[in-house]
Amino acid sequence: MSYFMSAILGFVQGVAEFLPISSSGHLTLFQHFLGMPEADQLFNVLLHFATLLAVCVVYWQDIWEMIVEFFSFFGDVFSHSSRRGNPPEARRMVLLIIIGTLPLFLVLPIKDRVEAFGNNPIFVCCALLVTGCILFLSDQMARGHKTARNATLIDVLLVGAAQACATIPGLSRSGCTISAGMVRGFDRKFAVRYSFLMSLPAVLGATLLEVLDVLKLEGGVPAENIPKYLLGMAVAAVVGYFSIQLVKLLADQGRFGAFSFYCWGAGALFLLLSIMGWTLTTAP
Repeated sequence: MSYFMSAILGFVQGVAEFLPISSSGHLTLFQHFLGMPEADQLFNVLLHFATLLAVCVVYWQDIWEMIVEFFSFFGDVFSHSSRRGNPPEARRMVLLIIIGTLPLFLVLPIKDRVEAFGNNPIFVCCALLVTGCILFLSDQMARGHKTARNATLIDVLLVGAAQACATIPGLSRSGCTISAGMVRGFDRKFAVRYSFLMSLPAVLGATLLEVLDVLKLEGGVPAENIPKYLLGMAVAAVVGYFSIQLVKLLADQGRFGAFSFYCWGAGALFLLLSIMGWTLTTAP
């Protein structure tokens, strides 16, 4: 893998991981039609970790407040003290994220089967078209007003179910979860914030599973690959940071559905190429 390809893979990861266009779907289509080499397993883990850092940078204050409230909760339990009134928003946010993550555990037993859909470019193209429809319909929703203070457990369970469905290659995780939040009446800013914060345990868990798989492999990491890995991680983190900011801006302006036209265009184009059996290697 060259430095150029390392940067390209980092760019694709940083853009598609957060913009509602499906990172898994794009990587599958690029590899199939453009002959882009598949990243080795360790590099894939590092790219996901880099995008995880991007979320932490953007939402560092929320994350810090949730960590403080998480441990404060156990401190209150062991000291037998209780707070009157509603719990702090950060403490309630921790609960909402935990509840919203639960549906993912239903996917774990069939994880390999779900990932296998990514081997079928026609299926991925169709899923990308579905993503476009979801994004378009989300912008038709009336503006909601729910935040962490009044979102219900049913609300976040349904958003979590959308996240579980988005493990299917071609469906966008951020697109599905933000759209589900809007359908449930979430304030647009809160829908985006909850979606990205809820991604932390999901991405961290997936990264840990991949790390365990990497540790089972024999042989160490070639020294010449380390700077290439670092370059890809840096590109993924920086591009991921600006991608999050762009999603926040467009969702708040009610232009989130603009991504639907891209998903429809890309899905239709690659679907046509799939039916024709065209790839870069078969082109004259």
